[in-house]
Amino acid sequence: MLPPLAFHPILKERAWGSARLRTLGKALPPGARIGESWELADLPDSIADGRSVVAGGRFDGVTLHELISAQRDDVLGITTPGPDGAFPLLVKYLDAAENLSVQVHPSAAYARARPDARVKTEAWVVVHAEKGAKLYRGFRPSVTPADFERALADGTVVELLEAIDVARGDCIHLPSGICHALGAGLLVAEIQTPSDTTFRVWDWNRNDPARRLHLEEARASLQFGAAQEDGIRAVTRTRDVAPSEANGLRSRRLLRTPRFSFEWIEATRDARIPIEPTGVAEVWMHLEGPAEWRTASGALPAKGGSTVLRPAAVEPGEVLLHKGHTLLRVLCASPLDGAIA
Repeated sequence: MLPPLAFHPILKERAWGSARLRTLGKALPPGARIGESWELADLPDSIADGRSVVAGGRFDGVTLHELISAQRDDVLGITTPGPDGAFPLLVKYLDAAENLSVQVHPSAAYARARPDARVKTEAWVVVHAEKGAKLYRGFRPSVTPADFERALADGTVVELLEAIDVARGDCIHLPSGICHALGAGLLVAEIQTPSDTTFRVWDWNRNDPARRLHLEEARASLQFGAAQEDGIRAVTRTRDVAPSEANGLRSRRLLRTPRFSFEWIEATRDARIPIEPTGVAEVWMHLEGPAEWRTASGALPAKGGSTVLRPAAVEPGEVLLHKGHTLLRVLCASPLDGAIA
């Protein structure tokens, strides 16, 4: 069995980033524009800084990849692994002080034709939204590839996209192949399949040589009309989901896909959650307020901004949540739910 595990965040400097991730307890370099904090990652060697390292405890300094290699059953259990047996999710925070580029991830057809490409399906959960903040998800239903080509030439691609006003707790599902962009003024949690392949479609006419477009790849992946959707709700508002309440916890299921699912949990009073091994790996993103994991290995504090991996064969114990604590509980897929549409 393994204790609950915390990892060092992997901070990524981005042109559109800022210092807002400090509000989640991240120690940012002075003056740096940090756009991403990779909370849990197990990507190939070819991707720089793409593997999370355990912070503290008896596995301090060990990478997630090394831990899976040595104790696969304890970490993953019956979890459906990612490519090459890796951890099946890449978990991040994104801080968009400016608009992110309009982009698309490889479609299933693109990935089938190119062995080096991987499908990338993801979801955003809004942690903070400034007044008027919005994101862009998918082309409007009537938009055609010809319309897209004309908009590229005119620099008006954003006018073809569905603009969505969002607030804290909103969940946005992004199937691979759908055009999307995160707007300025948003801080989101991002859960995705383990790929760092992104094709930049349009960059708000920035014309920055360091941020080249990937139009050939994008054209081969972009979906239009009904082909953009996979049958799963595009946007879920937490406030519209009927909660399940018990033992001081209020829980709302925001998204369920064949690759991952997650729920938004709030403590309405001080609460204790028993820890027992379930056979499936989980990731708990503690968004706000103090919490503490307690097992035979000791106590693991989890303040707002902390991310904890609950291994499939976790040591028994309990999680203490103080009133007002909010967390995102992410469940990895397994053969038990792999057929879910």
